[in-house]
Amino acid sequence: MLVLSRKKDEKIIIGDSISIMVIEIRGDKVRLGIDAPREVSVHRREVYDAIQSEKNRENGVSADTQ
Repeated sequence: MLVLSRKKDEKIIIGDSISIMVIEIRGDKVRLGIDAPREVSVHRREVYDAIQSEKNRENGVSADTQ
């Protein structure tokens, strides 16, 4: 895992097409702006996990077999 420090309005670039900008820092929360192509899915982890769980249920895969 790469760990970077960024200040407000500073960016991180991933590849040639994804940038992440620190929008706001308030207490222990950081607001990020993510600019990515439409074909790249961007989700909070808990949303991603819910999507994967739903896909697994639809396909008959249990969480124990992953």
